Amino acid sequence: MKEFELGNINHLALVCKDVKNTIDFYTTTLGLSLIKIMEMPNGGKHFFFDIGNGGALAFFWFPNAPEAAPGIASMSPDAHLTGNIATAHASMNHVAFNVPLEKLEEYRENLIAQGVQVTPISRADFISSFYFFDPNGILLEFAANVRALGDPVLDLQHSLIQS
Repeated sequence: MKEFELGNINHLALVCKDVKNTIDFYTTTLGLSLIKIMEMPNGGKHFFFDIGNGGALAFFWFPNAPEAAPGIASMSPDAHLTGNIATAHASMNHVAFNVPLEKLEEYRENLIAQGVQVTPISRADFISSFYFFDPNGILLEFAANVRALGDPVLDLQHSLIQS
């Protein structure tokens, strides 16, 4: 028997530096719907975008938030050039959105046409994807599964779980 009955992610909460730019990017550039805005007691804001299947991408804006720490608490802006994708323990590395495999190249071209810098499409045995940053320096990924994960031979034969 499972201890917990978990479904999809309810929401992922991130921190932004500019409410207007963040809302504009996620509604205009990515086409997400803004579904909730809340005023916080400290003068901040908390707002949510619909990402489908009952899930939301949420943002906090805090008036006195510390500055970003790229390469420590978030991905370094030059990670796609250097290959160094490491971030600190308990940091958020990136957010990956599921997209249809047949739309991956179209979506990449659409972002380029809107002035968004994107990486080339990378392909692995289970996924094809590309990366780009939002205006807050948050690394985003459009990812399309090529096959389901969890195959005991293809996916779980690793020294990490053999010991």
